[in-house]
Amino acid sequence: MHELRLEYYDLSPELLQGFRAVRQGLEKSPLGLPLIELIYLRVSQINGCAFCLNKHTQFLRSHQEMERRLAELAGWHVSGQFTLREKAALGWAESLTHVVTTHASDEAYLPLKDYFTDKEIVDLTFAIALMNGMNRLAIGMRQ
Repeated sequence: MHELRLEYYDLSPELLQGFRAVRQGLEKSPLGLPLIELIYLRVSQINGCAFCLNKHTQFLRSHQEMERRLAELAGWHVSGQFTLREKAALGWAESLTHVVTTHASDEAYLPLKDYFTDKEIVDLTFAIALMNGMNRLAIGMRQ
């Protein structure tokens, strides 16, 4: 186990508050917290953030998410446990998390239009960006 490199939350609380403000705004999103937390968990799986994996898995379990869906999240492409709406969101989350190779392709973006309003797409994109940022802080600072 690694020691915390720097207490970023104490050293730059005003910057962290910006992330918190985005999170608080997303809590009011029409997307709903269960989908947002599912996206947070998938992004954290990709990035390998143990702290965030634990946090978002606990949240989902406390909100009655099925264990089977949690177990199959990494294989959502082939799982029958996720709706087409969720799969569109998960595809977009993966595309943005791997943006260096995907360049946020139309193949990942266009399915969103079938299941989400424009505002929901923007909120979803904020959720993905937020979790990628939080993962990088947690991993970089060895939280």
